Amino acid sequence: MRFDLMTPGLPLRQMQQLAREAAAAGFSGLVVTEAGRTAYLSCAAASLAAELDVLTGVAVAFPRSPMVTAVNAWELAETSQGRFRLGIGTQVRAHVERRYGSRFDPPGPRLEEYVKALRAIFKAFRGEEKLAFEGDYYSLSLLPAQWSPGPVEVPDPPVDVAAVNPWMLRMAGRVADGVHVHPLNTSTYLQQTVLPEIEKGALSAGRNASDLAIIVPSFVVVGDTEQERSQWQELARMQVAFYGSTPNYAFIFDQIGCEGTTARIRERQKAGDLAGMSEVVSNDILEHFIVSGTWDDIGEKIVRRYRGVATRVVNYFAGMAWSSDPSHLARWKDVAAALETAE
Repeated sequence: MRFDLMTPGLPLRQMQQLAREAAAAGFSGLVVTEAGRTAYLSCAAASLAAELDVLTGVAVAFPRSPMVTAVNAWELAETSQGRFRLGIGTQVRAHVERRYGSRFDPPGPRLEEYVKALRAIFKAFRGEEKLAFEGDYYSLSLLPAQWSPGPVEVPDPPVDVAAVNPWMLRMAGRVADGVHVHPLNTSTYLQQTVLPEIEKGALSAGRNASDLAIIVPSFVVVGDTEQERSQWQELARMQVAFYGSTPNYAFIFDQIGCEGTTARIRERQKAGDLAGMSEVVSNDILEHFIVSGTWDDIGEKIVRRYRGVATRVVNYFAGMAWSSDPSHLARWKDVAAALETAE
């Protein structure tokens, strides 16, 4: 079980410093999200600074053509000496259409075809096949030699997709190398939805689901006193409320017997009551979404929660903590070591 650190894109020199310190603390990799900064540039900076895996977690797919994404991934695979994983996702309609000015519909089938297009492009880069991809949404048939990056001396970058609902999880099982699970996850959701749906998709394509990487972000709440833990607990509560306001995610609350939670959060949201949104997430609800403990026992608790489920556990808050207290990462060394030896 690998233990990664989640971070947004950062100024590039700052990203290099974070990569060095994360590697020294025993983290296996950096999972770089994409918001105001591109995930790809941050991954490039990190890969040149330290010997650790770098993952886009996730980059927005549709505003970039498959060719643009493939070239970025190819160069990062080479630069990182094979330590890069390409994670892509659909984002949501408003951002894709109104922020990026790109097409969104239909997101699931479009993303599945996108992954297939990437595979075709990678083969063309290696000179194994002529580029001749024809799909419902993408047509790619021109790659003169001078416009190809050519083969690299590392394997093709693994392609992971973000998936929440059953259809997307089955799609990931059919075509992807791994799945980025949503941060709004519970043990029930992982066991009853994520793993079974990936298995169904893999079986339908004649694949082995155990070959897929399951990348699971975790709201880890750690501290030796209640006061230390409380700041992270409240931040986790805010994140659960934020993500939980999405109607498509309501079923995750329903699975744990908390029907109507999303509707109540949305009522507060529509009223502009941000504090009230968090108040809907009671301690009983929150316990399903966090792993909480002291520095002595948090490693064991993380292993217990995710053993047999996650290939990579991603610490959602460690990057934030580093931004305000650079010494924070060193405390994770024993935890990272415990997870590295866990199956």
